[in-house]
Amino acid sequence: MAYDRFAAICKPLHYPLLMNKRNCILLAASSWIAGFVDMVSLVDYISQYSFCDSNEINHFYCDPHALIKLSCSDTHDFEILMLSEEVFVAVAPFLLTLLSYIFIIVAILKIRSSEGRNKAFSTCSSHLTIVLIFYGTVTVVYMSPSSMFTPEQDKMFALLYTVLIPMLNPLIYSMRNKEVKNALRNLIFRK
Repeated sequence: MAYDRFAAICKPLHYPLLMNKRNCILLAASSWIAGFVDMVSLVDYISQYSFCDSNEINHFYCDPHALIKLSCSDTHDFEILMLSEEVFVAVAPFLLTLLSYIFIIVAILKIRSSEGRNKAFSTCSSHLTIVLIFYGTVTVVYMSPSSMFTPEQDKMFALLYTVLIPMLNPLIYSMRNKEVKNALRNLIFRK
């Protein structure tokens, strides 16, 4: 989405060329492939550990941190692998997203009309808010030692980036729509 916003605001005349069907498929496929390759390596690494305590995972899903807490093997190497991997999986995409927003903000500041600037900022601010919340929680969870949080805290962070943010997406993006705002206003303030 950051690339879409960048193309729409910084290169509006080139937008149909930059965001054609082929490029959209390539962007989506690269995300899916990178996620798959990331998880295959983690699953392979974790499968070599021995688990001698309870086989009940105290989490909503099979999270690597929750699995590691069950292992009776030395997990120091895995934690170093996770930390180094997160640089590529979380930090690099986050920095690329921020870089695109720097270009977007520079382009917005060049807009002469204040109405145009406000509209462009409101379009981008909702996406940037979601990006910051998502990457913030993911970074806290996966770039900290597994012993730093209790299982309950791990589950709360997981709820943030797996449930709350996807639920907020439609709400945040639809609140920019005038018809939705008017309908919500009529629902709340109707006599």
